[in-house]
Amino acid sequence: MDYLHYFDYLRHFDTLEMEDEEPPRKKKVYKTRFDPFSLEEDEFRSKYRFTKKYVKYVVDLIREDIKQTKKGGGISVELQVCTALRVWARQEVQDDAADIHGMSQQSITVVCRRVAVALAKRAAQFIYMPRTLEEEEVVMAGFRSICGFRHVVGAIDCTHIKIKKVGGDNAQYYINRKGVSSINVQVVCDSKLQIRDIVAHWRGSTHDSRIFRESRIRQRFENGEFHGRLLGDAGYGLTNYLFTPVQNPNNIKEESYNKAHILTRNPIERCFGVWKQRFRCLLHGFSVSLENAKTYLVALAVLHNIAMKMGENAEIEIFETGNQPPPLHQEQRQAADNTTGQIARQLFIRTYF
Repeated sequence: MDYLHYFDYLRHFDTLEMEDEEPPRKKKVYKTRFDPFSLEEDEFRSKYRFTKKYVKYVVDLIREDIKQTKKGGGISVELQVCTALRVWARQEVQDDAADIHGMSQQSITVVCRRVAVALAKRAAQFIYMPRTLEEEEVVMAGFRSICGFRHVVGAIDCTHIKIKKVGGDNAQYYINRKGVSSINVQVVCDSKLQIRDIVAHWRGSTHDSRIFRESRIRQRFENGEFHGRLLGDAGYGLTNYLFTPVQNPNNIKEESYNKAHILTRNPIERCFGVWKQRFRCLLHGFSVSLENAKTYLVALAVLHNIAMKMGENAEIEIFETGNQPPPLHQEQRQAADNTTGQIARQLFIRTYF
């Protein structure tokens, strides 16, 4: 091979090597993460609807469950909690929350799920019926202070939380009587609007009385774990541990009982109002998966109870407290009363009214 052909061969070989080389990787660029705690207290509360003290309490509560290493762009615990609270409390579009906090929309979804799971794991720590006779007496005293209605340990009702349309063969069962896909959430609260028990997995078409009938809280009352009783609307069946209003009262005592029943049961209506005002996502519904929605409901109940104990969003409670007691739910079919319940209610009316 002469020199000219040899040099042509080398140039051709170098060209092939250059064509086979991979293009240089782009350097990963991390978005600038916003530090919410750099804000002044008033501005912080305006943006997140909670005080720094409340958010720091939640951060410390679930820190070990959601902390990440900073290697690879891990998100701090503080930023994760603030982001989730902003999405839930302000019902903010995830894309907007992502831009504000320097994350992708996918990261917001992951963060909210991670925070919700960590909070739901601690449900038993913050959501519980009275565990001792002394605790039960305190709860009953709270209800009695409203208008003298005795032996009440909880007010019970259900509320529908809108969810995105569910696919599959069971989709129709999630559609409630208003034609909207929802989860029918059962809650028992005390006179201070704290959630004492929650059932957050029933389909929207399920009647309130069935949810209670198949709930663990009913079994606990059946087993005689509590000295007090529940108050429910006409959609529930009357028992000796769950008192409902008297349909078509015949005398002054029964009318007085009904008025006292409405006032004493009113905390559950107020509880729903405060809960939904505190977390606007409950008013407008969830656009996440069904399983995530169920987890979010329990997590938001935990956050609500923490907020009530810490006096957060006090102006919401004042606003809701001024509402008039709701009328009886005439649109709900009345569940069957049992004989023992009728006897117990009549004895109660004759004794105290």
